[in-house]
This record gives sequence, C-alpha cells and structure tokens, in this order.
Amino acid sequence: MTVLSLATAQKIIDAALAHSKAQGYKPMGIAVLDEAGQLKAFAREDGASMFRFDIARGKAWASVGMGVPSRQLAARAKDNPNFFVSLAATAAGKFLPQTGAVLIHSPEGELLGAGGASGRTGDEDEAICIAGIEAVGLVVG
Repeated sequence: MTVLSLATAQKIIDAALAHSKAQGYKPMGIAVLDEAGQLKAFAREDGASMFRFDIARGKAWASVGMGVPSRQLAARAKDNPNFFVSLAATAAGKFLPQTGAVLIHSPEGELLGAGGASGRTGDEDEAICIAGIEAVGLVVG
C-alpha cells in the first residue's frame, strides 16, 4: 500500500504555490489530506484570509470523503441541496462541496488523499491543486 508522506504532501503544496505565483494570484491557502481525510500539510501564504484553511480543507475533505473531485460534488449539490446541507452539518462544517479540490492517486491508481485550495475562483483553485499533484508525479482523480 502506498502512503502519502508528509514530504510528498509538502512538495505538492510547494509546486501548487509556485503555479499560483506564476499566474499572479493573490495569497492562497492549500491543504493536502490523506486517504482518511486527515491533514498531512497546509500552507497559508502571508496575507491570505483567515478563512483559507477551513475552505481548502473543507473542499479536500469532501472530495476524499465522497471519492470524487469537489467539482462533481458542487454539481450534485445543485440537484440535492438538502442532502449536502445535511452532510455539512453532520461533518461539523468540514464538508464543503465547492470546486477547488481533487483526489490524489498513485500512478497505480491507489487513492492517496486529496488536495484543496482557496483564494481564487473554484476553477483556479482546482488548477493550482492539479499543478501541484502532477508536479510530484502523482495522478489527479
């Protein structure tokens, strides 16, 4: 079984932040969680809002918990809002079905965790996560 190490999680964040800086984005927050939804690493750039951690983690937590990118959860939430409000309440607010998080898989397809970002639009947050994950040779799911 492959495990997402702290060193790899930090490399994902470093690469994601480098991508963010290259795009000229304002300060970001990026969270990397393991396959059980536990925080492996987080970075909040200087000047980022205090909400960045909770939002980035909530997107990633929802993604890994449901086994799909948060973009799919956002689409599902439109069709069944009561269910997703209930999930958020059950999860004490940690469940955030908004675009900006993707699953992290090993090259063999094994689920390792999820990465979530906050600070830009959902599409841009998602792109930052994808850049970080791909930069370390892992697969986005």
